Amino acid sequence: MLDQAVGHTYIFAETLAPSQRMHMVLLGVNDVARAARFYEALGWQRSPTSSDGFVKFNMGGYAICLINRGDLAKDALEPTPENKGFSGVALIHVARKPEDVPRILAKAEEAGGRIVKPATRTHWGIAGYFKDPDGHLFEVDYEDVWVLDQDNHLVVDRIN
Repeated sequence: MLDQAVGHTYIFAETLAPSQRMHMVLLGVNDVARAARFYEALGWQRSPTSSDGFVKFNMGGYAICLINRGDLAKDALEPTPENKGFSGVALIHVARKPEDVPRILAKAEEAGGRIVKPATRTHWGIAGYFKDPDGHLFEVDYEDVWVLDQDNHLVVDRIN
């Protein structure tokens, strides 16, 4: 299949379900270098296999990747790269301790993010939201029910 020219499309009658795992979260950003600086200011380490136009952060078995928003729209055949309204998507970081929620939000703001909901007591714990410089929404959440292993991975099939 790889011997076909770029742009060739494939159609198969037989289907195949993808494995139940996420490998990469791709964020379209206005300025890859600026976005990378934001995440590095959060304390994240850029993968050495990144390039100027595609920056990766290893998230322990998956990656958060940054790419130019226009390039992403073009690749996905989207008619416009503009961010219009609420996307209905948020990335969530589960904090180990309740007091970590406001501290992490403060770090995001210090790095250039914008707090959209301060650390707030909820029915389930403490949560707040920030947006990165390109408007991607992140929740920082602490709830007694979430289980994290020793490597800080979420144990999806278990709750406290």
